[in-house]
Amino acid sequence: MAGKTREIASRIKAVGNIQRITKTMQMIATARFQAALRAASASKPYTQQIASLVAELSGAGQSVQHPLLGSDAKPAGRSLMLVLTSNRGLCGGYNGSVLRNAQAFLKQHKDQQTDIEVVGNKGRGYFNFTGREIAGFHEQFGDKPGYEDVEALAEDYMQRFSSGQFDAVHIAYMSFQSVARQTPTVLQLLPLEDPSAGEEQAASGKPTSNVNYEFSPAPGQLLNELLPITVKTQLFQCFNDAVVGEQVARMVAMKNATDAASKMEKSLTRVYNRVRQTAITTELMEVISGAAAIE
Repeated sequence: MAGKTREIASRIKAVGNIQRITKTMQMIATARFQAALRAASASKPYTQQIASLVAELSGAGQSVQHPLLGSDAKPAGRSLMLVLTSNRGLCGGYNGSVLRNAQAFLKQHKDQQTDIEVVGNKGRGYFNFTGREIAGFHEQFGDKPGYEDVEALAEDYMQRFSSGQFDAVHIAYMSFQSVARQTPTVLQLLPLEDPSAGEEQAASGKPTSNVNYEFSPAPGQLLNELLPITVKTQLFQCFNDAVVGEQVARMVAMKNATDAASKMEKSLTRVYNRVRQTAITTELMEVISGAAAIE
């Protein structure tokens, strides 16, 4: 009986240690989530405004022609997908959701050769396990991706797309809407959607701006400058959303682990008390029986 109580006490101590670790990790994830959310929230208005300005320029009576739109590109028969995953685990189903969505997209487009590039050790481990060849692994991105690194990657993608190496470039990542909602998404980064589609939206009755602008330099020249910026800001927003989604998932996972450890500790404590009370009762009965036998 004494051995059993020692075993339960040891398990209670181990669960308590785990609870303290998961609680600490939850606090760290919460702090990182708040920092990542501020970064993502700060960059999103700029990204949206750039896209709005591009649509406004394309509606200024200009015929939009640009290599990033891919309108005159010859089919290359292959595309590129960048998969954004985390470097560390303990973030619930975050990586699983992104990778399942990426695999579903690849299955839908199995008739076209797709090169895979990965950010994050979890994605690299997954594709190595499944036997899928990885065309590139980007280890320069950490918990806080810098715009300079993302810009360099975007320029590389634009150069390779414009030279006709790929028909399209897609980004598989976790899109962040709110703390309670993150959606695994595959975004088409290149070719960019034709910004003149804004005119079709205006014809469909959606509210548009009634402000008339005078552009200097000409809208076509401005578009040549803004379209590459649009690609860079979209890619940077994907990285920011992915970081926020990862920290949210880790924060929730560590909170659930802490709560589960707390419940287990209480359950083991009740079992320990029952076993200990049983042992005390047994010892008392032995003492009473011995005293009665002596009498």
